[in-house]
Amino acid sequence: MNDRYVSPLSERYASREMQEVFSPDRKFRTWRRLWIALAETEQALGLDITDEQIAELKAHADDINYEDAKRREKEVRHDVMSHVYAYGLQCPKAKGIIHLGATSCYVGDNTDIILMRDALAIIRRKLVNVIAELAKFAETYKDLPTLAFTHFQPAQPTTVGKRATLWMNEFMMDLEDLDYVAGSLKLLGSKGTTGTQASFLELFNGDQDKCDQVDPMIAEKMGFKACYPVSGQTYSRKVDTRVINVLAGIASSATKFSNDIRLLQHLKEVEEPFEKSQIGSSAMAYKRNPMRSERIASLSRYILADAMNPAITASVQWFERTLDDSANKRLSVPEGFLACDGVLDLMINVVDGLVVYPKVIRKHFLAELPFMATENIMMDAVKAGGDRQELHERIRTLSMEAGRTVKEEGKPNDLLDRIAADPAFNISKEALQKVMKPENYIGRSAEQTTEFLDGVIKPILSENADVLGMKAEINV
Repeated sequence: MNDRYVSPLSERYASREMQEVFSPDRKFRTWRRLWIALAETEQALGLDITDEQIAELKAHADDINYEDAKRREKEVRHDVMSHVYAYGLQCPKAKGIIHLGATSCYVGDNTDIILMRDALAIIRRKLVNVIAELAKFAETYKDLPTLAFTHFQPAQPTTVGKRATLWMNEFMMDLEDLDYVAGSLKLLGSKGTTGTQASFLELFNGDQDKCDQVDPMIAEKMGFKACYPVSGQTYSRKVDTRVINVLAGIASSATKFSNDIRLLQHLKEVEEPFEKSQIGSSAMAYKRNPMRSERIASLSRYILADAMNPAITASVQWFERTLDDSANKRLSVPEGFLACDGVLDLMINVVDGLVVYPKVIRKHFLAELPFMATENIMMDAVKAGGDRQELHERIRTLSMEAGRTVKEEGKPNDLLDRIAADPAFNISKEALQKVMKPENYIGRSAEQTTEFLDGVIKPILSENADVLGMKAEINV
């Protein structure tokens, strides 16, 4: 296989579990399950289909004769009819009733919905585990003060754990979207070539009631509550748009997380896991590049771009059916899932192994703390009888002077010395030092983190306790 293209999604990024969902075996076995469900439904509604024929179909539901199907497809250029033919070779007694009254989209579209449902279940399980790992991290570091950033400039402090709640909150939105979309998925059912069920009306000799029962019976057999009430030959391609948009939402959240980690790793405050024998650079042996976070961003970008495919496809479907969706769907839907699967495995791996450096965080914090503390200092000076407007102007001037000293001369921040020397503040250096405690400037960060974990996250994790504890192995 080294002489032909192989998708990196299979070789490097996606799990075997997700690859199996979109494998030929899963696809064509699902086709056969659908043909069995159709035959059972038609038998129950009075068509001349025997138990022996259905038993024969069930006996060969999984042992797919691929070579027969491939040979036939080269002749007829139609994948569904080739597999009908191949199934018929194995089931000579049932050959005449396979696919009875159905069109190609009966197996193709219903299978696509089933596979997306199964793939969303894997994505959901991994997403919940990402949230669980972030919750552990937030709980551990909810009290650790750190500089917050706006515009990547130092701003009013927060805590390391509170920052993690921002990441979690976005993934929680993704979980809500996923549950809504997965919960609203329906089968296409069997509505015929233009969605009118004309073939079933003919099969059932004009019996409308029996036609109405076909879709609900098939849905129940395939594990769905319902079929879409109306369709052309296909289910609306807007369904694919909604599903892939869920993946794009996860990709957006993962990119936000990975970018923050990459910036924090530059600051040497937080690092992704780095293995003992891992090489950061082929030239610079000392480097510890955030390669997993970079890979999260890279794969996520692919998903975000991929979301355009089903949106455009849905918008250009002509009337009851056209075929310019088929080749695109074969690529965009499975590869979107495979990429998202790889992103979530990386997320679990990275969050589980994050390394925090409190001393570096404190060093950076203390370097900026004099600026952060100016409002409190000004308020104390006002309480002591000072004029707020005059003090605000003095602090602004002194802050600018201290900032120039840091930036132009490379010296430490001497703002406290300048304030202590200014009689307008009437405060000593020793008194100023007493207010220079990082925990005095984090507001309700720790309390907000606890409230978020207890009120939002822990109930979700409790409801999903049976899927927690995943560990993600990264292929490369």
